[in-house]
Amino acid sequence: MNLLSVSQQFSTEDACYAYLESLRWPHGVGCLKCGSTKVSRQFKSKGKTGKTRRLYQCLESECGHQFTATTGTIFHDTHLPLRKWLMALALIVDAKKGISANQVKRHLGVSYKTAWHLCHRIRKAMQEEPPEKFKGIVEVDETYVGGKYDRRRKRGPWENPGVAGLIERGGKVYTQRFTTPSKIVLTGIVSDRVAPEAQLVVTDQYAAYRSLARTYNHQVINHLREYVRGRIHTNSIENFWSLLKRGIMGSFHKVSIKHLPRYLSEFTYRFNRRDSQDLFAQTLYRMLRCDSLSYEKLRTNEEFQV
Repeated sequence: MNLLSVSQQFSTEDACYAYLESLRWPHGVGCLKCGSTKVSRQFKSKGKTGKTRRLYQCLESECGHQFTATTGTIFHDTHLPLRKWLMALALIVDAKKGISANQVKRHLGVSYKTAWHLCHRIRKAMQEEPPEKFKGIVEVDETYVGGKYDRRRKRGPWENPGVAGLIERGGKVYTQRFTTPSKIVLTGIVSDRVAPEAQLVVTDQYAAYRSLARTYNHQVINHLREYVRGRIHTNSIENFWSLLKRGIMGSFHKVSIKHLPRYLSEFTYRFNRRDSQDLFAQTLYRMLRCDSLSYEKLRTNEEFQV
C-alpha cells in the first residue's frame, strides 16, 4: 500500500481506528483483560484538546475493564493522529533503502524529535526472532558500518561496529552485530544459525572461517583472484550489504552504534519479505502486538547495551 492509497483509505481517524480494530479483533472486539465479548463502545472527549477517545468497556460485572484499540500496543498513549502513523508506516515499508527521520518530518509536518521516535517505534515492531536454522546453500560474510578504521582520525575502532550476515540462497537473511571479529565469535554465530546438515556453507578467505570445515561442507571463494566459481560465491549476501550500506550512506548518512540493531532489523525485515504483496498490513498487525517504546527508554537505549 503506497502513500496515496493510505491517504485515500484512511482520510479520517474513524477509518484508521476501524481498520486497527478489524486487524486486532477479526472476530469481534474482546476484553483485553478477561476476553469477554460482552463490551460496550463509548466516546469521550479528552481534555481541552477536544480529542475523542474511542473507549470500550467490558460489561462483565467482575471486570469492567476499559480499553481502546491501541491499548497495550506500540501506539499506546500516542498524541500523534493515527493517519500520520499509517502514512509513516507506508513510507518506511516502501523505502527499499530506508527513509530518514528528517524526510518523515517533512512529509508529515511534525518535529524531528517526533519523527525520530516514530521511526524507531516502527522499527521495534520489525524486530523478530531468528529464523529456523538454515539447511540449504548458506553464504556467510561480515562487514563494518562506518567505513574502515583509520588511526589518523581521532576515533577508536569501536566506532566501526561489525555486522555478521548469513543468507540462505533464495531465502532469508540473518544479521547480528559483533564487537570482535574473532574466530570464536564468527564461528559461534554460524553454528547458532546453520544446521550441521546444511547443503553448503560458502565464505570468503578470511582465516576465522577455516574451522567451519570440521562441521560443515565448507567452500571458500578467494576474492583476491575470483568472485564466482560455479555455485561458489557470496554474491547474495553482498547484495544485502549493498542495500544496507547504500541506505546508511544515502538516506541516514550515519547511524548511532547503540541503535544499529534496530536499523539492521528494518533492513532484514524488509529484505526477508521482498516478495510480500501486503507488507503494510503485515507490519501494522505486528505493531498491534508490540509493546510501547517510550522516548526515555529509547534515548537511554535500555534494550541494546553496547
